[in-house]
Amino acid sequence: MTFRYDPAVVQPMRDELTQIGFDELLTPEAVDEALSADGTVLLVVNSVCGCAAGAARPAIRLALEHATRPDRLTTVFAGMEIDAVERARSYFVGYSPSSPQIVLFTDGRLVHMLERQDIEGRPAEAIAADLGAAFDRHCMAAP
Repeated sequence: MTFRYDPAVVQPMRDELTQIGFDELLTPEAVDEALSADGTVLLVVNSVCGCAAGAARPAIRLALEHATRPDRLTTVFAGMEIDAVERARSYFVGYSPSSPQIVLFTDGRLVHMLERQDIEGRPAEAIAADLGAAFDRHCMAAP
């Protein structure tokens, strides 16, 4: 498997999401299975960039405190599992590749996208509020 980054350097960035319940999608097949599932799936294209560390991952953590949440939390890592990331991006019809990206799917359909341009330079709280609003529109509230 070819990586663009040292796996040991990337691991803490992966851990920020897996420790809060995200499943890593490491193969194209895992991506297909997750994104074609019924219900809501949040997919994060994680990244080593500063806006992922300073805004995206903190915003995701905050957004998951919201009363309404997606059914499943998933992630791929840009520059690492190249084939899995390419497969995930094949589902982003109409959007250019960027990282990070935060994408919400409902029943296999893309319903909300935050691209790097929607993340970079914004405070985590504002991004979390955007995600919370998307969760309210597209996810079922927990009973």
